[in-house]
Amino acid sequence: MEHVERYGYPALALLVLLEGLGIPTPAVTAIVTASALAAHGQLSLPVVAVVTYAAAVAGDNLGYLLGRRAGRPAVLRFGRRVGLTEERFARAERFIATRGKNIIVIARFVDGLRQSNGIIAGATALAWHAYAIRDAIGGVLWTALWVSVGAVAGNNLHTLQRYRLWVLVVVGVFAVVAVVRYLIKRRR
Repeated sequence: MEHVERYGYPALALLVLLEGLGIPTPAVTAIVTASALAAHGQLSLPVVAVVTYAAAVAGDNLGYLLGRRAGRPAVLRFGRRVGLTEERFARAERFIATRGKNIIVIARFVDGLRQSNGIIAGATALAWHAYAIRDAIGGVLWTALWVSVGAVAGNNLHTLQRYRLWVLVVVGVFAVVAVVRYLIKRRR
């Protein structure tokens, strides 16, 4: 991530914040890169963690506010472009209303949900305090995970380079298996 190397903390904050507003960005890659740079002394690891957490929570809460203000009609109008149909939105509303408040913690770890959970929670009129507490918990766990991964990777870069061919093979196998499973499910 050249931007993180060049612009440091502001680039990291912007990428993570925009993701919380529903804009897909390479936020995880930026966090891992910033953490790896910190492991080499180019950035401060505690500052990377604080910036990541603050930007994640701020972005999600801005997303919540956007969903709350724009409401269901706007979410459905623009959500269709990314596969959020009225039927899916109705299911999300029912799930959150009955037993899904804690999904907010888990959503932080799932692409797609991470970008949209604040907007959907706001549009479904979930109480802000219920959202904010769960989002803060998810933010701490998510930040800890990716900052740790980046720091460990940064400290072990020479070892990782030795095994890069094996890593690429394993990733390729997982990708092929995932595509095949998707096609089989779709066919059914």
